[in-house]
Amino acid sequence: MLSKRADMLKPSPTLAITAKEKALKAQGLDIAGFGAGEPDFDTPDHIKQAGIKAINDNFTRYTPASGIDLLKDAVIEKFKRDNDLTYKRDEVIISCGGKHTLYNLFQAIFQEGDEVLIPVPYWVSYPPMVELADAKPVFVETYENEDYQLTADMLKKYINKNTKGIILNYPSNPAGSIFYRENLEQIGKLAVENNFYIISDEIYEKLAYNEYVHMSIASMDPSFKEKTIICHGVSKTYAMTGWRIGFAAGPSPIIKAMGNIQSQSTSNPTSIAQMAAVAALNGPQESITLMLKEFKKRRDYLVSELRSIEGVTCYSPGGAFYVFPNFSAILGKKYKGKVIDNSSIWTEVLLEQFHTAVVPGIEFGKEGYIRLSFATSMEVIQKGVERIKQAVSLLQ
Repeated sequence: MLSKRADMLKPSPTLAITAKEKALKAQGLDIAGFGAGEPDFDTPDHIKQAGIKAINDNFTRYTPASGIDLLKDAVIEKFKRDNDLTYKRDEVIISCGGKHTLYNLFQAIFQEGDEVLIPVPYWVSYPPMVELADAKPVFVETYENEDYQLTADMLKKYINKNTKGIILNYPSNPAGSIFYRENLEQIGKLAVENNFYIISDEIYEKLAYNEYVHMSIASMDPSFKEKTIICHGVSKTYAMTGWRIGFAAGPSPIIKAMGNIQSQSTSNPTSIAQMAAVAALNGPQESITLMLKEFKKRRDYLVSELRSIEGVTCYSPGGAFYVFPNFSAILGKKYKGKVIDNSSIWTEVLLEQFHTAVVPGIEFGKEGYIRLSFATSMEVIQKGVERIKQAVSLLQ
């Protein structure tokens, strides 16, 4: 018999879609896949070589559970260089990917009776991870026609004595939205006034468009920094998803607690991957510029094509590599007698009938939407968009 926590969990929907897509491809089907949240670029050579060197140097044994000092120092330098933030080693932890960083953090600071504010749309794993810490997710709706902005006025009605934290993800998954500076400042003041934590998920920091310059909420005021834990990683920026290196920076008691949890669960992140991450953070950064140029081209094409579909709206993302178009106009229509009455059914039709893999918006808290990753080739994007257009045209 399973535990209650295991029984309530379902697999990550994004990973499930990707697995189904791969299974169909293995059957010989030509699937246009928009599911995966990982860059389709190779890890830069100097990073791979650092991993190879670590193996050849026999750097293959246990490291300190919370990561090696060399990588912590690289993270400290990254925050100083990019965000004008100063941290000490005991304020930094290295974990087994960005998701692991968040999981450890939630286990360290949340418990039964706590409430955690989560803006909608949200990344699919935030609510389950909050629930696994026995806390309650509290959803705060944001809107496409308002650039998915979160304001102090929107939050005030949800804040009470049980509010323990707020999760901010900017640029965001799934919409690629960003927060205006004035809204971040107001959120920071609310956190200080009401004594709750800010979980600032900034893993898409470097993937920014439209002259957007990322600003961490922790850098805006020393009092904000005291309440903020920044969660980050190398996966998205350096095409290192499989290397599984994430990191966090924040108040030392919280970081120490995260380290204790990690020491009793996974122990250290992979030694080899840690050395590769040092090379990523300290080495040449030109690969980011090249990746961004290609992503921007794909984004512009995809947004334009989706907007050309009658009834479809699509926010143009300020960062990350996702679009989150609104297909609410088609809900209630039919395909071969099947009523498309929610985003999950629409996703099924697109995959099974038109061999195009997307993620239903309901998994991100928004019905009527779907998420498409443009971390795939322009060839796949063009093919997939034409199939989506065809599918819409055949609805009755």
